[in-house]
Amino acid sequence: MKIKEIRELTTEELAERIQTEVGKYNQMKLNHAVTPLENPSQIKAARRDIARMKTELHQRELNK
Repeated sequence: MKIKEIRELTTEELAERIQTEVGKYNQMKLNHAVTPLENPSQIKAARRDIARMKTELHQRELNK
């Protein structure tokens, strides 16, 4: 997910999206521990997307 797409989301949508992405990330890590994923770089990409979303959410809170 690109930063431009993240900035277009409302604050509520962003918070919900973070929760769903964290759930997907945790599930992906668990699945990878049991049986290796075909593309383990998906875990890294998901982690970075979550960080981007959290950063944007934090910036919005500071700018209130």
